[in-house]
Amino acid sequence: MTTGQNAPKPWRATCIQMKSERASQASDTAEARQVIARNQARLVGLIEQACASDTPPDLVVFPEFGMQGPPLGMPVGQWIERACSPVPGWLTEPLQDLARRKGIYIAGNAFEAPDEWPGRYFNTSFIIGPDGEVILRYRRVNTAAFPSVHDFRTAYLEQTPMEEVFPVADTPLGKLCVVACGEISVPEVARVMMMQGAEVILHPTNSRYSASQEAAKIARIAENMTCMVSANVAGPIGFSPDGSLLGGRSHILDHQGNTLAYQEDAEESTAVSAMIDIAALRHDRRADTGLSNPLLRARFEMYVPYYEAARFYPADAFLDAPMTDVSQIAPAIARSRVNLENAGVLEPLAAGSAEPESTVEL
Repeated sequence: MTTGQNAPKPWRATCIQMKSERASQASDTAEARQVIARNQARLVGLIEQACASDTPPDLVVFPEFGMQGPPLGMPVGQWIERACSPVPGWLTEPLQDLARRKGIYIAGNAFEAPDEWPGRYFNTSFIIGPDGEVILRYRRVNTAAFPSVHDFRTAYLEQTPMEEVFPVADTPLGKLCVVACGEISVPEVARVMMMQGAEVILHPTNSRYSASQEAAKIARIAENMTCMVSANVAGPIGFSPDGSLLGGRSHILDHQGNTLAYQEDAEESTAVSAMIDIAALRHDRRADTGLSNPLLRARFEMYVPYYEAARFYPADAFLDAPMTDVSQIAPAIARSRVNLENAGVLEPLAAGSAEPESTVEL
């Protein structure tokens, strides 16, 4: 089998399935910072445990919200003060030190408040390299309960290089990208990253069981011929303050959708660990297997006019001033419904009918 002279040797990925406290439930900023410090210490300890095992990882992924928990509806300014930092910044520093000491890659997620965008925070995924530097930072586009860079798309794209909007890191392990939690259900995100060469989707998540999201993981692999390393939270998910909805189900899959490692329960663990074979992926991407290879025969140009015409959720809803509370998205949702009606996707409501009760799935 020809694999290419530059293909990496198989390497080990490990999921850090960790419990996480919520900084939003602390009484004040000082207590919130103590919560975050405990989460960071737990995370560092579990990564060190994985590195000391008989199967030390080359790369680890930890869950979405792992260090901070979610804001749970907290106003934007208060959440920024309580729990956010730039990336890189004080949130990532302990992980950067650890990556440097252990010579590993660390991927995960944090709420970022960058200095260049005052008054805004982002659900940001990142990869830290073995030298301790942040080598990738992806600010999530499709959000339900948080601000998005799409909210000020015009200004963001004017100041952000295209390769940093949906970034891919070319590393000695292969070409890596990060897609957080429910955004795995948006095909375009992983697709655009694949178009830039992505071979492994790192998936920090914080989610209850959802048949649709479990299916989405397989779908993204099948569409893009990528491996996936999906690390979920242990114990209750962030959006379950009463503890009734559990995480678990951390999962590593190869580029054919085969399970390499899996843990169903929601206990803390570093046991979901497996070897990733990039050489095999590169070989299979080149093989003409008809429609079993979704890349070689893809006809992307046929779809371009339809995407160019699609204008549903309005961009730049918060171009002039940042969102201060998530409730302010209501006019954008209303505009999206009208646009979908005009396109024939939604049927107009009968006169006097109310909109369905809102639910937020992340």
